[in-house]
Amino acid sequence: MDIRHSSFVIRHSFVIRHSSFLLACLLISAGCGRSSAPRFPLNTEGRKPGDISEAQGRAIDETLVKLLGTPDEPNVPEGVGFDVELLRASAGSRLGLFRRHCVKCHGLSGGGTGPAAGMLNPYPRDFRTGPFKYTSTAGGAKPSLDDLRRTLRTGVPDTAMPSFARLPNEHIDALVEYVGYLSIRGETELYLLQLIVDEDEYLPVHELTALALDEGLRPVAGLWVEARTMVVVPPPEPPTDTPERLAASIEKGRRLYAEKDAQCVKCPGPDGNGDGEEDELYDDWNKPKKGVTPQQTGELAGRYMRPIQRLRPRNFCEGIFRGGNRPIDLYWRIHVGIKGTPMPAVGPAPGTDGVYRPEEVWHVINYIRSFSSKPQAVHPAP
Repeated sequence: MDIRHSSFVIRHSFVIRHSSFLLACLLISAGCGRSSAPRFPLNTEGRKPGDISEAQGRAIDETLVKLLGTPDEPNVPEGVGFDVELLRASAGSRLGLFRRHCVKCHGLSGGGTGPAAGMLNPYPRDFRTGPFKYTSTAGGAKPSLDDLRRTLRTGVPDTAMPSFARLPNEHIDALVEYVGYLSIRGETELYLLQLIVDEDEYLPVHELTALALDEGLRPVAGLWVEARTMVVVPPPEPPTDTPERLAASIEKGRRLYAEKDAQCVKCPGPDGNGDGEEDELYDDWNKPKKGVTPQQTGELAGRYMRPIQRLRPRNFCEGIFRGGNRPIDLYWRIHVGIKGTPMPAVGPAPGTDGVYRPEEVWHVINYIRSFSSKPQAVHPAP
């Protein structure tokens, strides 16, 4: 199949399949359709139409409502660790903070499928699958609450995610709580989809609710608590208070950057301008949409709310970093990686020594910042 024709088929099928969904989201965000309370849409991503029977969908919905409530009335079981009052400050159709600020991009369920999502590159984050890209936590840990607060306050440069720094702290906290809620709800839903649809397990709703709580919800919620202990604390920066010291750090960083195991050259390229040898990059939200052939990719398109989207490696020469431009932000991006993407963690983590020692990461940062045409800050010696 011609690639241009395949691209047209993907876009055309996307528009036809999801026009009614977009209209529904627009009505919700405009305050229409108030005759009945909204329900979270079922996550059908990656599944053929008809894969989920009406009875299976109803069982999943009823179980999730019993455990976690509805868009207007969120709830959490005792001991799960979320503040219900903060959740309810974000929920609701009229004054709810999430509905007011976030739903047009992230959608009602936080799936990244709001009315504006298809026009954005990169797509808004899908909270339901679990990973968050920009964190300070080691290994595969969930983000800390401060990670989410930081993203809300600073936005994500070079994307459609704006800064909400003007919101009062209590609004930021309520939105952070609600994003975590949507994420654990989404992972619990994935657990139920696997159990009920993939494994064809039938249980009465009361038994299903108890099982989903013990084996789905509580373990995921526990990972959010565990993340508080997984935050990486960087060592002191090496002194770069003179041109000679800065140049020496940059040279050390150049050698570390070129190491094969670090894989830096593969994506940003040897000159840091994003022209590495890897030109077929996809994050975890888009990998399942990629078939072996353009025809298979076109066939898969009908199973997803949004067409496949390729990643662009960061061009360091621009001096723009989506996870933040502060030295500590760059430290976390290199040490813990960018979760859900091909950008690996190269610092130590539980069970691994890492490619770089913690102090070496600072030299790589100084080298990366040297690619930018912007003047380099000189940091005083500690």
